[in-house]
Amino acid sequence: MSVNKFLLILLSIGLKTIFVFGQQPTVSKITFKNAKKNDPVFLKKIIETKEGKVLDSVQLAHDIRILERLASVASAEYEVLATGQNTEVVYNLIENFTLIPSANVYTTNNDEFAFRAGVKEFNLFRRNIQFGGFFQRDIFNSFNIGVQAPSLFRHNLGLSLIYQDLSTLEPVFLDTGDADYKYNNVSLEALALYQLNFLHRIEIGGSIFQENYTYQSGAVDPNVPQELKVDKHLLKLVYEYSNLDFEYFYVSGFKSILNFQYVGSSNATLPDFLIGWNDFLFYKRLGLKGNWASRIRAGLATNADSPFAPFAVDNNLNIRGVGNTIDRGTGVIVINTEYRRTIFEKKWFVLQSNIFVDAGSWRNPGGDLSDFGDDQNFRVYPGIGLRFMHKRVFNAIFRIDYGYGVTKNATRGLVLGIGQYF
Repeated sequence: MSVNKFLLILLSIGLKTIFVFGQQPTVSKITFKNAKKNDPVFLKKIIETKEGKVLDSVQLAHDIRILERLASVASAEYEVLATGQNTEVVYNLIENFTLIPSANVYTTNNDEFAFRAGVKEFNLFRRNIQFGGFFQRDIFNSFNIGVQAPSLFRHNLGLSLIYQDLSTLEPVFLDTGDADYKYNNVSLEALALYQLNFLHRIEIGGSIFQENYTYQSGAVDPNVPQELKVDKHLLKLVYEYSNLDFEYFYVSGFKSILNFQYVGSSNATLPDFLIGWNDFLFYKRLGLKGNWASRIRAGLATNADSPFAPFAVDNNLNIRGVGNTIDRGTGVIVINTEYRRTIFEKKWFVLQSNIFVDAGSWRNPGGDLSDFGDDQNFRVYPGIGLRFMHKRVFNAIFRIDYGYGVTKNATRGLVLGIGQYF
């Protein structure tokens, strides 16, 4: 064999070696193991890894986070199987039960009592579609029904529709004293849901609704009507950044939700206004059994001097133990922070303890920013609670919290509900 021929053979072998070992594997097949409650066609649509595309470890890691954010998936992991020229990606799922009842019960030392009970399917048709509603008794009867399909049109484009008939007894703070009004809101809301990428999503749309205020008892003011019926419309934009990691009931990471709304009115008594607020949520794992969670809410609205201001101080919204809508304002700053500690875990059942502090302040209607520092508006409520959890049922967390006010004219009260407070 000549030297030239020998060199040519070596060159050919070298080129083939570079080609074979330098070529990135291509995904030939994607399989979902134990996907009994999820449609594999839908799951393939929402993950980043695709058949026929180059295998990417970063995409695989993102896929696990995407799957674990689904209500129907408790935990997920992947494995790569290579056989000859074929590369198969297998996602092994541990699934959740997703038909979930909901309940909220809340009381204060003023003997107030209210409850909300409902049911929601978080994985209708095995495609991550949420459908459900609730009935509420808060002196008056209310109900809500809605559907949310985040991937209805495309993997990242969907729709939300909600109909609501809500009635409550609302305190109205007049110059002459406090009054109670029956408040009724009947609304139909439609939102487009768009997932920009793994971390960012937006909701945009609006609603048409009618508000009714009917005087019940208390002080009267000649400048404030005792009967008021107003047709309104609302335009809404929600932007969410979410970089959270889930391990069953443990959460870590950061999330921000910006909500901005324009409300138009047909009556000058309840004029048009703008309102916006942002929730900043921080979660951190502390050791094997601890989870620290915090929420900061900051918001402002058009500063009209109206007794019907949009931000409320309420048990179920911001301050546990404070009571059912005890004050209103046109600005809000609230901090909720709590330490969750797992004290018992056995197979599917988990018991957590909870120590929290809820604090907040409001701007008075027509007031200025210095109102946030007024001790009349500032409230601090520390408290303790328990969480009873089922690891394999989505959001199956029954919570009991007791908040005790330590600021001026404070109350104390028990708040019960389904799911973590935030």
